[in-house]
Amino acid sequence: MSGWPTIWIDLSALAALVGLVAYALFGGADFGGGVWDLFAAGERKKAQRLAIQKAMGPVWEANHVWLIFVLVVLFTCFPRGYAVLAIALFLPFHLALLGIMLRGASFVFRSYQSRQEEAAAETSAWGIVFGVASLISPLLLGTAFGIVTEGAITLTEDREVVFTHPAPWLSPYSIANGLLALSTCAYLGAVYLTNETGGQLREDFRLRAIIAGTATAFLAGLVLLFAWQEANWFFRRLLSWRAAPIVALGLVCFAGSAWSVFTRRYRLSRLFAAGEIALLLLGWAVAQHPYLVYPDIPFADAAAPQATLQFMVLTLPFGALVLIPSLVFLFRVFKSHPAT
Repeated sequence: MSGWPTIWIDLSALAALVGLVAYALFGGADFGGGVWDLFAAGERKKAQRLAIQKAMGPVWEANHVWLIFVLVVLFTCFPRGYAVLAIALFLPFHLALLGIMLRGASFVFRSYQSRQEEAAAETSAWGIVFGVASLISPLLLGTAFGIVTEGAITLTEDREVVFTHPAPWLSPYSIANGLLALSTCAYLGAVYLTNETGGQLREDFRLRAIIAGTATAFLAGLVLLFAWQEANWFFRRLLSWRAAPIVALGLVCFAGSAWSVFTRRYRLSRLFAAGEIALLLLGWAVAQHPYLVYPDIPFADAAAPQATLQFMVLTLPFGALVLIPSLVFLFRVFKSHPAT
């Protein structure tokens, strides 16, 4: 395809990428909040959990709108690619979705365990389920990312979906990607919570941001090492002249976020952290293009008819006019003063 049809394909892919970035920024921070809920410790353990509950309670369900948006764009605009991904990643995707459902249900059930707000922040069976599910979902989603970028999903001559090696989700590269996704969510959650709290609670989450940020930096280096060994095509594209400047700018944002956390510039750290995630995902998208799934499924082969792509792309601005102001209004109404 060339000309206008290619533009519609690229615009549809860009829409999915925007939704993915939004889910990483908002849903990722929620997963990170669940991680720190599970590992709440110290004399302010109850206060930490209560702060997480107050920060997440009004908005956690709305954040999954972006995941639904990405799935709708994929199966509408790229049905052949969506079918391949759904078959190949059936196990990690469904386990991740199970984790998301258990996480939401346990969060609600724990909140109603007692009429007293503080009692809901106590350690309980539902609290453990909430925390463990918050670990599992980003870990599995990151592992799925590793499978796709490794080039482990291929098609036979009969268009059957096969793996290049057994159980690709257990490869060192895929596992490292899962751990990186988990640590990144934990870092985002801690950084966001420093902006939601004050006093000693803020210091607690600042320390957690430092720990998670250090782990994220180490795991990012490990992922690059394994990519060089197991996903060399992606490693070379990531360091190409198109993607490398974007990735480098993302790393600069990560350094800026870490510096802001150390110097207690919390609003700046949140902006840098958001920029880091957005730029690194953009760098991945540029490196991956023109493939939806490397090496057998380019976007052009996976795309729906042009009329479908046009309809989706042209109607998205009208949907955004309803969705985005609604979400902004939701955050403004329910986000209260920082907890102390």
